[in-house]
Amino acid sequence: MPRVRRCKYQGCHAFAMMPNYYCAKHIEHEAEYRAEREKYRKRQSSRATTWHYNHVTRYRNSVKSEQNKFYHSREWQSLRALVLQRDFNLCKYCRINPGNIVDHIVPIEWDQSRMKNVDNLVTCCRDCHAKKTRWEQEYYGTGLHNTLKDVPAITDIELINKLMNARDDK
Repeated sequence: MPRVRRCKYQGCHAFAMMPNYYCAKHIEHEAEYRAEREKYRKRQSSRATTWHYNHVTRYRNSVKSEQNKFYHSREWQSLRALVLQRDFNLCKYCRINPGNIVDHIVPIEWDQSRMKNVDNLVTCCRDCHAKKTRWEQEYYGTGLHNTLKDVPAITDIELINKLMNARDDK
């Protein structure tokens, strides 16, 4: 018996013979679909894209290179596991979602001395991490094309949560 799959055409429940993605009725969409998949695949796995990201963002200077190296160390892995266990894998910002990201309360780009301080680390979810990163870029001036600002460090998680959510409410 030949292998089949459901037709990709919206609302069509007919079977398509593998390796095709569309049934005989909608086969005219096959070439367009395959071209789109190929374009996406090339964009995602391009060596040039990876090289550009690594040299422009990840390793843009010696400080960033050292920070990246730290995140691959055993010391970071043990700190991360300790923080996740301490926070019961629950996001400390929203207190609703499970978190699997360990975030620096005060960004290490702004204050290197707090990099390995467990009290400067919290568990957070993906959404809160994205919000906090945007807030940090605005408040501390962190990020690729920003200039660091001379502002007081905020370590209160409740206050950070209010500030980062107030920014999104605007």
